[in-house]
Amino acid sequence: MDSTTIIISAVLGLAIGFAIAKFLEKGKASKTIINARKDALAIIKNAKKEGENIKKDKIFQAKERFLELKAEHEKVILSKEKKIGESEKRTRDKESQVSNELSKTKKINDSLEQKIAETTHKAEILDKKQSELDRLHKNQVQQLEVISGLSADEAKEQLLASLKDVAKSDAMAYMQSTMEEAKLTAQQEAKKIIINTIQRIGTEEAVENCVSVFNLESDDVKGRIIGREGRNIRAIEAATGVEIIVDDTPDAIILSCFDSVRREIARLSLHKLVTDGRIHPARIEEVVKKTEKQIEEEIIDIGKRTVIDLGIHGLHPELIKAVGRMKYRSSYGQNLLQHSREVAKLCGVMAAELGINAKLAKRAGLLHDIGKVPNTEAEVETPHAILGMQWAEKFGEKPDVCNAIGAHHDEIEMNTLIAPIVQVCDAISGARPGARRQVLDSYIQRLKDLEDVAFGFPGVQKAYAIQAGRELRVIVESERVTDDQASELSFEISQKIQTDMTYPGQVKVTVIRETRAVNVAK
Repeated sequence: MDSTTIIISAVLGLAIGFAIAKFLEKGKASKTIINARKDALAIIKNAKKEGENIKKDKIFQAKERFLELKAEHEKVILSKEKKIGESEKRTRDKESQVSNELSKTKKINDSLEQKIAETTHKAEILDKKQSELDRLHKNQVQQLEVISGLSADEAKEQLLASLKDVAKSDAMAYMQSTMEEAKLTAQQEAKKIIINTIQRIGTEEAVENCVSVFNLESDDVKGRIIGREGRNIRAIEAATGVEIIVDDTPDAIILSCFDSVRREIARLSLHKLVTDGRIHPARIEEVVKKTEKQIEEEIIDIGKRTVIDLGIHGLHPELIKAVGRMKYRSSYGQNLLQHSREVAKLCGVMAAELGINAKLAKRAGLLHDIGKVPNTEAEVETPHAILGMQWAEKFGEKPDVCNAIGAHHDEIEMNTLIAPIVQVCDAISGARPGARRQVLDSYIQRLKDLEDVAFGFPGVQKAYAIQAGRELRVIVESERVTDDQASELSFEISQKIQTDMTYPGQVKVTVIRETRAVNVAK
């Protein structure tokens, strides 16, 4: 066989094989299709069956939901019908109540109409009686005028004149009795108020000196403070105006100046210089300037704290600064700020006792001595009470406060009730023992003179000036002075002191006479 025949026979064999394979595959596919159709019909049948079941369930659920909604709707309808029934019942009750009220109102109106008619009838009867009385009164007046020979107006004038005289005499008698009663009780009540005021205020002795002691760690620092040829100490004295005394006192130097502000500036400056260790003229001037600024800030802070402690509000900043400067001023050794605080408290208590504005009195008491801290030398010549009043007026204080400040030393006339309170409280604060310092020699001499007055009378055995010279206690000889003479002696000594001596406040003279019987048993 040639190659072509072989190829053709091979191709035919392949084609036949392929056709046979296709036929076999086609048979298998038809069987698969038949099986698939059977499965599909079974699935469709099952799906229809499940759909019917689901449909029946849904219809059953819908019927149950419908029954539930129907029951709820019936409940709502029943509740609404119940409310409507209750509303109708209330309406019927109100209608019956209104009808009852209307019937009652009708009865009341009927009774009122009856009473009005009765009242009208009585008013007519009263009018008739009043007209009859007027006629009778007129006839009586005419008869009285004929009998007395006076007209009605003339009789009225005479009666008024007699009543005026009686009322005037009664009023004069009442005024006289009231004045006498006031004279008897006024002094006693005034003493009571002053004593209560003093007792309710706790005071302290506030005495300052003109020197301050500056303590040092060692005496070696003294040489550094003095400096080469004394240049440091001269620079400190020139910058502060304070005399610095360096003596043999161990570990201390003395600062002397009447102005406590300058003395405090010098003390603080020295403390800073010694702590820092750099002491030379340029450094001294720098430290003193910083200390002066610090003292100014401290003065303002002190003034603010003072007015807050006393409950005083709305004070001008310049007046607050003046109050702060009082801390570094003294009057007869008494610190001016302590004195002003004490006077303010006394004024507040006394004003409250008298029923006067206590806050205003306290304000006037705090500011009464602000004229003692002037800003310029020109102001020094003006009395401090007048200067303080001018400052208070300048910075918007009330007229009552200004008058109290200006009148507390009687430079001007008092025209308010606060002014005498400030004057009295100022005297109370300054007159208590230990409050103010006097020169020691004059103080001792006054006490000696007080005792010498007592020794000038016969029968005096001992005499002691006590209570800072406010009481003289005299012991007499019982053989030479009787009890009656002791009473006379007390009066005579008091009169002698009053005429011959000058002293603050009062001096109480107490004469003591005692009899002793002594025997010895052997």
